[in-house]
Amino acid sequence: MLSAAHRLAAIDPRWSRDCFLDALEMGLVVGRANGVMDTVLAEARSAPPADEPDVLDALVLLTGSGHQAAAPLLRRVLTERALWTRRPALATMIAGELWDLDAHAEITRWLRTTGRNTGSPWLLRLGLAQEAVAATHRGELATAATLVGEEEAIADAFSDAPTAYARVHLLAWRGELGPLDSALSDAGARGKGQLVANIHWAKSVLYNARGDYPAALAEARAAVDAGDLYLAGMALPEQIEAAVRCGEDAADALAELCARSSASGTAWARGVTACARALVSGAEDDYVEAVEAGSPAPYRARAHLLYGEWLRRAGRRKDARTQLRTAHESFADMGVLGFAQRAADELKATGEVARSRSADAFETLTAQEAHIARLVSTGATSKEVAARLFLSPRTVDAHLRNVFRKLGIHSRRDLRQR
Repeated sequence: MLSAAHRLAAIDPRWSRDCFLDALEMGLVVGRANGVMDTVLAEARSAPPADEPDVLDALVLLTGSGHQAAAPLLRRVLTERALWTRRPALATMIAGELWDLDAHAEITRWLRTTGRNTGSPWLLRLGLAQEAVAATHRGELATAATLVGEEEAIADAFSDAPTAYARVHLLAWRGELGPLDSALSDAGARGKGQLVANIHWAKSVLYNARGDYPAALAEARAAVDAGDLYLAGMALPEQIEAAVRCGEDAADALAELCARSSASGTAWARGVTACARALVSGAEDDYVEAVEAGSPAPYRARAHLLYGEWLRRAGRRKDARTQLRTAHESFADMGVLGFAQRAADELKATGEVARSRSADAFETLTAQEAHIARLVSTGATSKEVAARLFLSPRTVDAHLRNVFRKLGIHSRRDLRQR
């Protein structure tokens, strides 16, 4: 694609620019984005100029001049429907780079609707996977699991590999290390650098939750160093927390995060940055800002956790209990079990025992079983579920038998009641 871009430069400038963007989009779609963006954009600096600044110009500006310079143009091109229709993977990544969940949600709704209306499995799967990632970061883990299950069911129907990064994000917040290790080995063997970077980020979240800060620091640095759109910025808060806990300097990472978040201006970006700044500064005002910023639920709960830990170490046990209790209850209700345990341990250190959370048999279902169970519980027939998931009715019935066995029920009526 890069060769074509250069050969077309003098013949058809617009087509030449499209080839540069095709190379970027291809790297995202096949999961080999690591290094691809830098290579493409370095060569794209010599691309023929566009009639007016476009997404290629925005990305070249981002890599050359940074987020403050590029953010206005990135926000403008993100509102253009043409970017969604022609380069949907790139559009979702830019929304993530700007920490903009609202824009991301609008794009994913369009992807799912268009995918269903046109019968495009690829658009539908991309929309499902991206919406699953967004649901995970909103703390809606059950919804995310359902969306992951549907994407994997459609992939299976076409004998294709699932879009693994959505499940990786879910595993990170659930605190499941074993599957992440297996996924890392498989992604490395297949040369999927972007998925490898996603897994490094996921493991940094998980290790921070467990308090294994040296391991978290190594994983976060690996994710940041990959330099991928969206993911490098997401990994910076993990690197900062781990570095501070390890007694290492986090000033440069904080400066980079601040540059990114101030260019974004969203509540999510402000809250995450306030949390990171509080860890570095140790200032109570920063912890208060992090709690009050209006970040998505897991990040708000994490702000309560960090504030509670700081208060406990300052000898303010009563104030600490309030923050830690809020953190524990929020994490437990979301199913963010690693951080829930960390909050429970901190709460115990203040002299209070966290309420226990009883296990739900529904959590033993696979993502695909859970999705089929939810569809059937709304009254959908096996034939209707099969059509939606590109499966055979016989396969749906087989999954349904597993659901009944795991939940200890015997009929669709029992499932609706459950």
